[in-house]
Amino acid sequence: MEFFVFISEQWVLVSVLLILIYLFAINERIKSGRPLSVHAVTRMINADEALLLDIRDSKEFKAGHIAGAVNIPQTKLSDKLAELDEHREKFIIIADKVGQNAGAAGRRLRQNGFKVFRLTGGMMEWQSQQLPVVKS
Repeated sequence: MEFFVFISEQWVLVSVLLILIYLFAINERIKSGRPLSVHAVTRMINADEALLLDIRDSKEFKAGHIAGAVNIPQTKLSDKLAELDEHREKFIIIADKVGQNAGAAGRRLRQNGFKVFRLTGGMMEWQSQQLPVVKS
């Protein structure tokens, strides 16, 4: 009961706190790369503006991936950043399974000077939109 009394008496402070939490969350999301829809990703890849980096493990990648994607599993990304140096002039679009792990990889790439975006919903969203995948 005291909690609700505090909120009603200190509504300005509570509002400021909620706004700050919201701004912090947005800032952290942007640091890992802005999310892109499957349609925006398709357009960028077709225009040769971006490289698609698939950070799923090799087994999942071989089971089905987006044509032209480069596979560097997230666990090996730090060790293999040099492989991406030739693509610094392009945007790097990160794809993972469902979009949950792309944030950490995006932050790591941005810290190393890459321009990063994330595929919203990952490969699950790509496949749910019935877009083509390549099996190897």
